This record gives sequence, structure tokens and C-alpha cells, in this order.
Amino acid sequence: MRYRRNYVAGGTYFFTVNLLERNQTLLVDHVHALRESVRWVKARRPFDIDAWVVLPDHLHAIWTLPEDDVDYSSRWREIKKRFSKSLIINEPRPEPRKMKGERGIWQRRFWEHTIQNEQDYQRHFDYIHINPLKHGWVSRVRDWPFSSFHRAVSEGIYSLDWCGGDEASGCFGEFE
Repeated sequence: MRYRRNYVAGGTYFFTVNLLERNQTLLVDHVHALRESVRWVKARRPFDIDAWVVLPDHLHAIWTLPEDDVDYSSRWREIKKRFSKSLIINEPRPEPRKMKGERGIWQRRFWEHTIQNEQDYQRHFDYIHINPLKHGWVSRVRDWPFSSFHRAVSEGIYSLDWCGGDEASGCFGEFE
């Protein structure tokens, strides 16, 4: 089966990008290198990052592309490549990876969803910011440092106590 991506010029997209080894913590251990990779790509192929969260083994983002642009795939390819090259990893590849011809630290593909409307946007925006809490990394959303949540608070989108403390259990809604 061949996966077909949806390309909409100037579209807004939700992404999930995973490390190949889901027990790794490379993304937070080397978050500076990831940020630099993103900055480098954005400087050459502009796009807006509407929301972002980096977890130890995966990340989620919402991007909006320029009006005449549909090419998010090459941007992700370059971010992943630059990040990988910034790391020195001397681990042998497991045999199943060798047999599949897999190299590197990332899953080959990423998951994307084209945002359909304002409600869809808000649902994915919230999902991104609640993700560290959902995965048990923090007990309050505000305590996760690798998130655009802090920018959203400064812009008045969220309160600092959104989904934190004793009330957190009711925050997951459809994401549980």
C-alpha cells in the first residue's frame, strides 16, 4: 500500500515525528541541536510554527506554510538530517534494521494531518500542549520546558495553570 500525503498550498498541518528507538531520549538530551536544525531550515524555507512540543522520543508540531508552498516533506527531511548529523552516535545497527536497509535515528516516515477548520486546529493545538502531561513527564503542563505552551501563555491563549495540578485529570477529554 502506498501512503498518499495531502498537500495544500499555504496549508496548516499537524505532525508527529518519532525516533526509531522509542526508548531513546535524544530529542530532549540534544534539544539545542534540534532547535538549530529547525532554525537553519526555517531561514532557507520559511514556515510558521504555530505550536510545538518536544518529548524524549517524539515531537508534535503545527506548521503553516507560505501561501504558494506545499512542501513540508523536504523541510522535515532536512531537519531530521541536520539533527542526525549533529550527533555522534557509534551504536551498531540491530540485524532487523540492517535487513530493512534502515539507518539513522528517525523513523523513516512521519505522520501528518491537514488542519480542516478552527475546531480541528484548537483540538490539535491543545493535544500538543497536553502531551507531556499525558505521557507522565510532568504533573502540570507548565513544567515541561520544551513546548510552545509558554509562548501561548504569554499571548493570552492559555492561563499558566491550564491543565495542571489536581484538575489535570479532566484535561484529557478525547485524548485519553
